[in-house]
Amino acid sequence: MLAAKIRALSGPILVIGASGFVGANLLRALIRERDDVVGTIFSGDSWRLQDIPAANLAFLNLQDRSSVRSVLNRLAPKTIFDCSSFGAYSFEQDFERIHSTNYLSFIHLLEFVSGLDLHAYVHAGSSSEYGMNASAPGEDAPLVPNSHYAVSKAAASHAISYYGKVRGLPVVNLRLYSVYGPYEDTSRLVPVVCEHAIRGQLPPFVRPEVSRDFVYSDDVVEAFIDAASRMRPEIAGESFNIGSGVQTTLQSFAELAQRIFHVDAPLQFDPGVGRPWDVDAWYAQPEKAARLLGWQARTSLEEGLIKSRDWWGDYLRHADFASLTKKGQARKDKNSISAIVACYKDAEAIPIMHERLVAVFTRLGVDYEIIFVNDNSPDNSAEVIRDISATNPHVIGISHSRNFGSQAAFRSGMELSSKEACVLLDGDLQDPPELIEEFFQQWRSGADVVYGRRVKREMPVWLEACYRAFYRIFAAMSEVSIPRDAGDFSLLDRSVVHWILQCQERDAFLRGLRAYVGFNQVGVDYVRPERMFGVSTNNWLKNIGWAKKAIFSFSRMPLHLLTAFGGLAFAGTSLLAIMSIVIRFASPESVPKGITFLSLLVMFFGSITVLGLGLLGEYIGKILEETKARPAFIRKNIILHGQVKSAEIQSKGSGGALV
Repeated sequence: MLAAKIRALSGPILVIGASGFVGANLLRALIRERDDVVGTIFSGDSWRLQDIPAANLAFLNLQDRSSVRSVLNRLAPKTIFDCSSFGAYSFEQDFERIHSTNYLSFIHLLEFVSGLDLHAYVHAGSSSEYGMNASAPGEDAPLVPNSHYAVSKAAASHAISYYGKVRGLPVVNLRLYSVYGPYEDTSRLVPVVCEHAIRGQLPPFVRPEVSRDFVYSDDVVEAFIDAASRMRPEIAGESFNIGSGVQTTLQSFAELAQRIFHVDAPLQFDPGVGRPWDVDAWYAQPEKAARLLGWQARTSLEEGLIKSRDWWGDYLRHADFASLTKKGQARKDKNSISAIVACYKDAEAIPIMHERLVAVFTRLGVDYEIIFVNDNSPDNSAEVIRDISATNPHVIGISHSRNFGSQAAFRSGMELSSKEACVLLDGDLQDPPELIEEFFQQWRSGADVVYGRRVKREMPVWLEACYRAFYRIFAAMSEVSIPRDAGDFSLLDRSVVHWILQCQERDAFLRGLRAYVGFNQVGVDYVRPERMFGVSTNNWLKNIGWAKKAIFSFSRMPLHLLTAFGGLAFAGTSLLAIMSIVIRFASPESVPKGITFLSLLVMFFGSITVLGLGLLGEYIGKILEETKARPAFIRKNIILHGQVKSAEIQSKGSGGALV
């Protein structure tokens, strides 16, 4: 019956917070029945999603508006299940992040989805919203929150009421009680009981009279499905209690666990265990959910504990329990890549780049997306990208309102990327896509950054010597260790992309920022070929500009040298003055005659002064550029599935944003 209800939902379906306990169970249930389901992850992936295909996962940073717009626009979901949350566990103490995640980001998200053709938005609330008023409250009972987490969730439920009742958004709030089952956090009661039971004992419980309302994860999944399938204007903005309605004391829970797990050891109760905001009687009144959603908990506590025992027993036999308690565990198999191609006058090369990238990703067997960033190229690059995206849904196009440069193009693409790693390539095919295979192997072996190191360039010897000399001078002057002969061509893990995007320089030098953020970095040697079509858009003036951008962004050595020279000049001038005085008194006839010496001295120090002013001007110019706080780029439109969609301009942060 649940399978039929899942198949009847309006798709595509988006599960926000799929790496969490409830989100993972919900995502797995949906994927079993249909293909148009995507779950979002943030800061890597969780152990709960190790066997989920990368095609069903997308990166989403709820606090990054560009990331939110990108995912919503590209997926265009009709049904959204929002399981994102922070602060429910005792180790999650950052109150600013609690409110930012559970309320402020949620408000922004509701604003974004207001413009979608949405059928249902089901939000995972919490019974913690009731706070001190936790004994079988009705949904209209006063909320008396007693923690930052409870306050943030209560605020979200009021926002849902506004958006549903006033704005007409098809959104409801499910106030979940003590959910348990597969993939629950290992610090929670049932997993801890399962882990201790393997050793023939039970953990200490809080006071025996404390009561909870335990509801099995399968029933909670069905509640989400029922809420989405029963969505209608009458229930929009409503909150529903999702619990069994059964008040279970920890004394009776412990005795049931003793029997189910066959543990003979005496029970232990410790009043010091538990969270500071817990209340003694915490259970649901689920009548409203039964009446309006047709939902009720079907799994008894005994049946649910047996299922949990069997699942956790099997899981713990095949996994290191201690490793599961570490937050942010990465997926064992990194399996998705975003290729970001900066294009300017590359219309002829784009189809070949696309063909070679698809061949590489097919050989690797990974999920992929290819983001072509048309940096206002004067040729027909936009039309070429649109034609390719019409035949390959993995291709996305971005068009800038003017030419902002390759660094802004790469950043624009990284903001919209949704995979576990980003590969940056120039669109002229001088960065061979086939090298991505070696990048990929290094990444899977543990590298966070894999950069291409140009051991040779197909260009005149004297010009290559100039390039090599610059990289060595720059490496010697830079305040961070920057690899020699390494360009933008690289693979960046999602964690590295996240921190690079936190660097808000307008005049960015990405290969320097890549070195600045650190992480485990590995170089791969390759020969950089000539441009396949046309002539290079670089010239001597642009190369000098690149050199200035690099040095003035990552080195204060020119200022240090200027200071040192000033000190030496002062000492030399003082010594010369003393010598002149001594000579005048000791041997007046030996004093230099004429103005040649004086003129050369004036010209020398004058030129040094002008040079010093120029160096200071360069640094002040960079300060001026940053203080203007202009967008690093502006997106004119986005190309998806052969269609050109307008892009909203966001004038803060790093630049344009996708609606």
